Amino acid sequence: MFMHTITPPPASHFDEMLSSVTQSQSQSQSQRQGQFQSQLQSAATLAKAKPMDPINFGPREHYQAYNQWLEATPEIALTQRRAQADLLFRRIGITFTVYGDEGGTERLIPSDVIPRIITADEWSYLEKGLTQRVTAINKFLADIYHDQAILKAGLIPREQIEANAQFQTKMVGVKLPHDTYASMAGVDIVRNNDGKYYVLEDNLRVPSGVSYMLMNRKMMMRLFPELFLKQTVRPVEHYPAMLLQTLRESTDIDNPTVVLLTPGRFNSAYFEHTFLAQQMGVELVEGSDLFVKDDYVYMRTTRGPQRVDVMYRRLDDVFLDPLAFREDSALGVPGLFQCYAKGNIVICNAIGTGVADDKSIYPYVPDMIKFYLNEEPILNNVLTYQCRKPADLSYVLANMKDLVVKEVHGAGGYGMLVGPAATAKEVADFATIVKANPSNYIAQPTLSLSSCPTFVEAGIAPRHIDLRPFVLTGREVRMVPGGLTRVALREGSLVVNSSQGGGTKDTWVLADVDGGAGGDTASERQ
Repeated sequence: MFMHTITPPPASHFDEMLSSVTQSQSQSQSQRQGQFQSQLQSAATLAKAKPMDPINFGPREHYQAYNQWLEATPEIALTQRRAQADLLFRRIGITFTVYGDEGGTERLIPSDVIPRIITADEWSYLEKGLTQRVTAINKFLADIYHDQAILKAGLIPREQIEANAQFQTKMVGVKLPHDTYASMAGVDIVRNNDGKYYVLEDNLRVPSGVSYMLMNRKMMMRLFPELFLKQTVRPVEHYPAMLLQTLRESTDIDNPTVVLLTPGRFNSAYFEHTFLAQQMGVELVEGSDLFVKDDYVYMRTTRGPQRVDVMYRRLDDVFLDPLAFREDSALGVPGLFQCYAKGNIVICNAIGTGVADDKSIYPYVPDMIKFYLNEEPILNNVLTYQCRKPADLSYVLANMKDLVVKEVHGAGGYGMLVGPAATAKEVADFATIVKANPSNYIAQPTLSLSSCPTFVEAGIAPRHIDLRPFVLTGREVRMVPGGLTRVALREGSLVVNSSQGGGTKDTWVLADVDGGAGGDTASERQ
């Protein structure tokens, strides 16, 4: 018996921790996806259950050790540690900014104390798929700013690239070291009720959230050290060192000077900027801290000017240089682009990378993989309707109440409609907006995102989640095991963004105890 009241998920949901079986059926056989095994009974099997069959829930095999700990832990102890976690995050100042929020701009991002656990085989599958995807995207970016072979082949309409607001014409012909455009990528992955993983979107401009991944782990190891002695959890705390290595590998200069460029303390991810700079041991700078002389970028220091070789920028293209982009930008460095175009500084991610994380380009990533790598995609896209196409627009307008409709440049949960959760008036109003500018929108089926038990006010209940692994590309593609699990804390909500009331979970990737997907464990790194 559970010591905690755990609200079971609907039988049709894929729950990461709990597996459902009916009394009239035995546990279903394992279901293979790619190279990993899933221990959950398939949705098809559940659909065959008789309506009156009682449904029982039990922990999956890879959650057994955690479940034993949970059963032995009094609810009051879990409540107290949850309060300690909130206090810890408040003291450290882990915040994000909600623009336009009347209740105040600074908020703490909620962190749940129940982890999301991924098996070694599952992670191996995801890692291969992510490596393949990001490799193809980098080849695509190098191509469209040079030979444009994929456009000449007719796989992507030329006008869809050249008319895209994120396509920077100034970058055409600019040579980058190693042809690496996306040194950092945050790829949003969801699992549907069919048990399969899908890529929901690619975040390439200034992907954020990695500091929450690191702080979630730090908090869990501090408050629940006994769990890491029971579990072979792979570590993530070496991400800043891996990021610094990636930045250094982006240039051919030995021992380069690296800086992190921030828009300043009013940016929504400013905590992350300061945290990463401190963890990497590099200078956190604003545009006013830098200047250009003789086509080189210098940083003002107390010892005099110091040349900058690599810039990890955390602001959008248009703000980087008022001489090349927005004239009214006070955040960038005048003359920066000319230095960049001459190869005198490396900017990560590269200027113009945003065209590849545009939601109107997302449907073509499987074609990129086939075209550049001559491989079949390992990770599937979600079926996507492009409203710029008349047939797709007609379908979207007729079925909007059943779809998720998104702005192609939207982020943070803004500029979107979740049809099943919207009122008839909201659907009608959004349809009017889409019809006024169809090329600015795409639509996707409403997926039943997998759920994971989450500690909420009413106890432990299922909440929908996604996963954002962080993929780094230097001389090779690398990533720490796992990523940031985001959770929709509102009951029934599918929107996991922190700006829309979402929270986060620590993501555990279990080590392969047989040595296949090894690496140190978190407990060994303590």
